[in-house]
Amino acid sequence: QVQLVESGGGLVQPGGSLRLSCAASRNIFNIYNVAWYRQPPGKQRELVAVISSGGTTDYADSVKGRFIISRDNVKTVYLQMNNLKPEDTAVYYCRLTGFGHDYWGQGTQVTVSS
Repeated sequence: QVQLVESGGGLVQPGGSLRLSCAASRNIFNIYNVAWYRQPPGKQRELVAVISSGGTTDYADSVKGRFIISRDNVKTVYLQMNNLKPEDTAVYYCRLTGFGHDYWGQGTQVTVSS
C-alpha cells in the first residue's frame, strides 16, 4: 500500500505561481508513472501532466508552457504552476500507476482569483 499526500495549494491572483507537491509514503517514484489531475467545480476530473518512471513528461494543451512536472527521483513529485488563470481553479490530485497498482492522493485546492 502507498499513501500519497498533496500539498501547496491555496489562493493566488491571476498571473501568479504555485508549486504543488505530492509525497509518497515509500521511495517509489522512480519505478512508477505519476500524474497530476484536476477537477474544476462542477466538471469532470482531467489529466494535467504526467511523468513516467523514465522521466518523460507530457502535458494537457491547456497548461503547456505554464506548468512543469518534475520529481526528486525518489519520493516527491512537483507541479510548478506559472501564469495561473482563473480557469486553473480546481482540486488537484496526484495519481500513481504501475505494476497493476493505482493510487490517488486526497487532493489540494487551488483557487485563482483576484
